[in-house]
Amino acid sequence: MTNLEQKVISMYDDQDMSTYQIAKELETYPNKIRRILIKHGRELKSKSAAQKVALKTGRSKHPTEGRERSHGERLNISRSMSSYWGEMDESDKQARVEDSKVRWANMTPDKRKEMQALAIEGIRRASTEGSKIENFVVKTVSNGGYRVQFHKKDLIPNKNLEIDLYIPSVKTIIEVDGPSHFLPVWGDDRLRKQMKADLDKNGLILSKGFVMIRIKALKTRLSLVDEEDLKNLVLKHLSDIETNFPPESERYIEVEL
Repeated sequence: MTNLEQKVISMYDDQDMSTYQIAKELETYPNKIRRILIKHGRELKSKSAAQKVALKTGRSKHPTEGRERSHGERLNISRSMSSYWGEMDESDKQARVEDSKVRWANMTPDKRKEMQALAIEGIRRASTEGSKIENFVVKTVSNGGYRVQFHKKDLIPNKNLEIDLYIPSVKTIIEVDGPSHFLPVWGDDRLRKQMKADLDKNGLILSKGFVMIRIKALKTRLSLVDEEDLKNLVLKHLSDIETNFPPESERYIEVEL
C-alpha cells in the first residue's frame, strides 16, 4: 500500500472524512479517492451519510445555520406542508393512523401513563391559562387594535357563564372550540352534553344583542399558514362588524380550521 493510499484509508476510517473532503485536503479529485477506497475493500458512504458526518464533526455548516428565515419563507414552507397533508391519499392517511395505533400498543405502561399525565396537565393549564389557539387569537385581536377581555365571567348578570374572549368596542364574543366540542373525544354522552351547552350559550348570548364568532378548531396546534389564515379571517370579521354592525339574523359567525 502506498503512502497516499495509507493516508486516504486513515482519513476515511479514523477521521471519518468524506471522499470530497479527502480529495480537497490532498489536492486531488474525489473519484481517485473512491477508487483507492474500493480497491482496499472500503464501503463508500452515501451522500446523506457523508453530509451527516460532516455536520456532526463541524467540518461543514448546516446551510441554514445562523440565518433566520423571513416570514415569507416560513409561510411558503408551511403552505407546502399543508398542501402535502391536504393532498395525501386516504389510504396513506389511514396507514399513518394505523401506525400510530401500533406505536401506542407497543408503548410500555409507564410511557403511556406519562403521556396521559401530560395530556391531563395540558387540559388543566388550558382551562386556567387558555389554550394555545385561544392565546393566539387574543394576541391577534390585541395587535389588531382591539381591547380584549379574556375568560370573562360576569358579562351576563346572574348567569354562571364564562366567555373565552370579549371585545367590548364591537360587542363581540369569540369562542374557541377544540375537538371535544364536536367529536366524541370523551364519549358520545359527553359530546351530547357539550353540544347542548354550546347551543344554550349561543342562544343566551345572541338574545342579549352580542355577535358570536365560534372558531371550530379540529387541530390542537396551528401551522404558520393556519395562523395566517385565522388572523386574516378574525380581523376581517371584526372590521366588518365595526364598520356595519350586523342585523340579528347575521350575528352568529362560524370559522372552521
